[in-house]
Amino acid sequence: MTNAPTKDDVQGALAAIKLPDGSALGGSDNLSDIFIADGKVFFSISCDAADAQKFEAVRVAAEEAVKALPGATGAMVALTAEKKAGTPNPAPKPAPKPKPQAGPQNSPKAGVEGVKQIIAVASGKGGVGKSTTAINIALGLQSTGLKVGVLDADIYGPSLPRLLGITHKPETIDGRILKPIEKFGLQVMSIGFLVEEDTPMIWRGPMVMSALTQMLREVAWADIDVLVVDMPPGTGDAQLTMAQQVPLAGAVIVSTPQDLSLIDARKGLNMFRKVDVPVLGIVENMSYFIAPDTQVRYDIFGHGGAKAEAEKLGLPFLGEVPLVMKIRELSDAGTPITVEEPDGPHAEAYINIAKAVYDEMNNGAGKRAAPNIVFE
Repeated sequence: MTNAPTKDDVQGALAAIKLPDGSALGGSDNLSDIFIADGKVFFSISCDAADAQKFEAVRVAAEEAVKALPGATGAMVALTAEKKAGTPNPAPKPAPKPKPQAGPQNSPKAGVEGVKQIIAVASGKGGVGKSTTAINIALGLQSTGLKVGVLDADIYGPSLPRLLGITHKPETIDGRILKPIEKFGLQVMSIGFLVEEDTPMIWRGPMVMSALTQMLREVAWADIDVLVVDMPPGTGDAQLTMAQQVPLAGAVIVSTPQDLSLIDARKGLNMFRKVDVPVLGIVENMSYFIAPDTQVRYDIFGHGGAKAEAEKLGLPFLGEVPLVMKIRELSDAGTPITVEEPDGPHAEAYINIAKAVYDEMNNGAGKRAAPNIVFE
């Protein structure tokens, strides 16, 4: 087996690639740090925004040169175009007269091969249990007889390897297409399969978008009914990439009952509304806590805030999940509670949420007007 290329190997290959000014790409300031994981090479090329078209040929040549290196299993090369400080904005050109077109004006978003429908599970902030919810919703959908896939779109903090107990790397087809890893009947892909758990991903926006696009479109998804995308928290590059490049059937918002979480959840709702993605509903996670010794109920983060928010916005309330020690313990051990205790009350809660999500995907969300988000 051929060893993976080193950074010096990559630099050597890039030394033969010429920039538009005739200098070598290898060793230039335009080249970012080179990152190599399991033979796959990641880096970006920066340029002034005005030169982006010229640099695209450089990017393509660099990607091909690296892929040809012995031991290279692939390459992910992004172009980072930035406007130089002090560069004046170009004079605006007069807008061309629109040409009459037949049919709809907006081009349809290209679907993902092997996938029928895609939903995003999102939150406005971290720490609300979104990834655990996403996995259990996926397993809940699967329990109804659907073929389900899960994509971990959190490039900076991937959770799926830990939540599903996956420690090996995915295989490739012809050194280019990744085969999703199968676990508990789910087809799964995550950037966390390609890098070590403690490796920091210090990437700019274009690298994030490039990586997410490859994990969507260069994976051999096999006849999936629903692909559940576990989004990173917030409203950044990954969310916009998903919303703008793939036809999302809808988004599920996960929140805890407290006001702070709901404030951030509204930001997520507003983002999906702005990019014309239907919101399927809201899940209240960590809704309440039942003391195991006394069976006394405690509303640690308050209770019912997400349900009230859903009613206020005219959105479905998909269900609530209590704060349960066993859910956390099983998640950390790589066995979701819907797998370990499929007939238990907590698995039932997730399955009911999954059924409500699927019903909204196919019957409800497309017929509702977008919510009117009001910030108070």
